[in-house]
Amino acid sequence: MRLPQDGRIKLKMGKGKEMDFRVSICPVLWGEKTVMRLLDKSNLQLDMTKLGFEESILRSFKEAINKPYGMILVTGPTGSGKTTTLYSTLSELNKSTHNISTAEDPIEYNLYGINQVQMHDEIGLNFSAALRCFLRQDPDIIMVGEIRDFETAEIAVKAALTGHLVLSTLHTNDAPSTVSRLLNMGIEPFLVASSVNLIGAQRLVRKLCADCKAPVEVTRQQLIDIGIPPEEADSVKPMRGQGCRTCNNTGYKGRIAVYEIMVANDEVKEFVLNGASTLELKREAIRQGMKTLRMSALTKFREGMTSLEEVVRVTAPD
Repeated sequence: MRLPQDGRIKLKMGKGKEMDFRVSICPVLWGEKTVMRLLDKSNLQLDMTKLGFEESILRSFKEAINKPYGMILVTGPTGSGKTTTLYSTLSELNKSTHNISTAEDPIEYNLYGINQVQMHDEIGLNFSAALRCFLRQDPDIIMVGEIRDFETAEIAVKAALTGHLVLSTLHTNDAPSTVSRLLNMGIEPFLVASSVNLIGAQRLVRKLCADCKAPVEVTRQQLIDIGIPPEEADSVKPMRGQGCRTCNNTGYKGRIAVYEIMVANDEVKEFVLNGASTLELKREAIRQGMKTLRMSALTKFREGMTSLEEVVRVTAPD
């Protein structure tokens, strides 16, 4: 084999449980490198309260997704849980009165009552072609797997401005830099300001194993260095997994999302219209109450859900 290959395996694991394996094979110097991504359909978490949202952030998120039109963007690197967040959002919005269509590549999970379309680039069925088709299908809610180019971004923005709720993802590092990405694609600032309701960035942190986590000594300076305010440093009780049979001696069991949610309120929109830099936009969003990824991860750390090492590994300093 000389070319990279992608494939999919579906296995029945007994007791009605099905597992999907997404397989990627890449030719390397001494053979082939294989990466498999495991999708356990029975483990799909569609309850938004269990994804990792804090109460106030979840309230803002639900308020934005229940608006009749506009765009909700979820950003983050590959494997950060964006699709699960979008599927949870669709499940929340899925009513018999709503016509919901999705364009996905690939369709990871089948959702009852939703029109899901698999992309086929080789025959011209890409995100922009699917979006054009959806707009002739009288949709209420549209989900586009990813905004990759100007054409898809332009149609998505137009859909959001003409009475549709549009959900999509982008690969950016945080919520404020998503605005710059859209502008770099060629979308006008006034269109971004008019169409976007909310931008959320997310990451997945490993949860400490409940069976073996225990308090651990961490210096006050280490806590201050990762972003804990000096006045709170003495009251924080860091935890770390010791390793046991339950967690296969890793100290971690399961994962939970940390979120950075930027609500596009009037003040934020004003900054976008005035051509503010990503840094200026970030400062204004924090002033308006946005919690950064690091702040969100530190909340999980304070609650004893994750470790200091995970906070540092997954999020960048503010």
